Amino acid sequence: MSQPIVIIGTGLAGYQLAREFRKINQATPLTLISADDGRYYPKPELSTALTQGKSSDALATATAEKMATQLDATIHTHAHVSAIDPIHRLVFINDKTISYEKLILACGADVIQPQLKGDAAQEVLSINHIYHYTAFQERIKNKKTIAILGAGLIGCEFANDLSNAHYKVHIITLAKAPLDLLVPEKIGKILQKALEKNGVHFHFQCTANRVNKMETGYCLELSNGNELEADFILSAIGLKPHINLATTAGIQTNRGILVNRYLETSTKDIYALGDCAEVEGHVLPYIAPILNCSRALAKTLCGNRTPVEYPAMPIIVKTPAHPIVVCPPPKNMPGKWEIETLNESTRALFYNQQHQLYGFILTNETVKERSILVKQMPTLF
Repeated sequence: MSQPIVIIGTGLAGYQLAREFRKINQATPLTLISADDGRYYPKPELSTALTQGKSSDALATATAEKMATQLDATIHTHAHVSAIDPIHRLVFINDKTISYEKLILACGADVIQPQLKGDAAQEVLSINHIYHYTAFQERIKNKKTIAILGAGLIGCEFANDLSNAHYKVHIITLAKAPLDLLVPEKIGKILQKALEKNGVHFHFQCTANRVNKMETGYCLELSNGNELEADFILSAIGLKPHINLATTAGIQTNRGILVNRYLETSTKDIYALGDCAEVEGHVLPYIAPILNCSRALAKTLCGNRTPVEYPAMPIIVKTPAHPIVVCPPPKNMPGKWEIETLNESTRALFYNQQHQLYGFILTNETVKERSILVKQMPTLF
């Protein structure tokens, strides 16, 4: 190939694909485009770094320069991609034009911004990148009370991490229990009790409507009429796949960038993987799907067309106050959960109408059964 393979994005998806590609092909030029400084870091550790005593600098394991050397690649940092021209195979960044042989979109996800009123609405922080975490660490110095919007996976992980670091934490959520999109209410309530023992306070079935500045800190007006004072506010209400770049290039999108099992988009020689991709109807913003997709796509890019396989891929919820592993059943599958509580641990098994195992949840001591149950699970595809 005279033109390079070009990857837009230097998160786990972009860098992992580059690594897998280089294991097979050491000759083809490789270019990566980063919107930030291109440092490599394990993103899941952002929600556990306080407990580990790690700064954002300590989380980063390699600079862009080091990654470029390791991958024998060109990495453009602080590069804004303004457009893609699929007909002429061009990517426009800053004041440059880059030609590509094949283009991979690994542009991740965007945070869902809370709809807030008040003179401090713009001071609410979401954490989706290492530079957000840098700002977070700076802003919580010498603070005592933290409010978190959202009780999903990230909200609960940050609540556990902050409470471990002796902050007083309030979680505000529309749900009736934590992790409502991942686990049944009964199990969410078990996590709630464990986090409450850790010092976390929950405000259920309400939202924050307004955030105003006080002499010190902020006042949140909740939809249930209550008010809450906090020194800092973190929003963790969710992520949405970054699809704007694909949409403006005429690539088909839905919730994410639509791809088949070969990670091919609707446009020839353009692929997508990671948090921005919707693979055969599935948007799975977790580590295991990224690893599976990067291995398969690397082979495809090297001429060996390989469909990605999705086996059972459990999600580890990083809440050491009450460890949880979730392997969710397919969405909208008819069936029921069978939940068994053993001392301080819970085992929940999801069976379809034919009594076939299609999902599980393990908490506390039962998490060690994960590998046994994974073997019993059917593949997604």
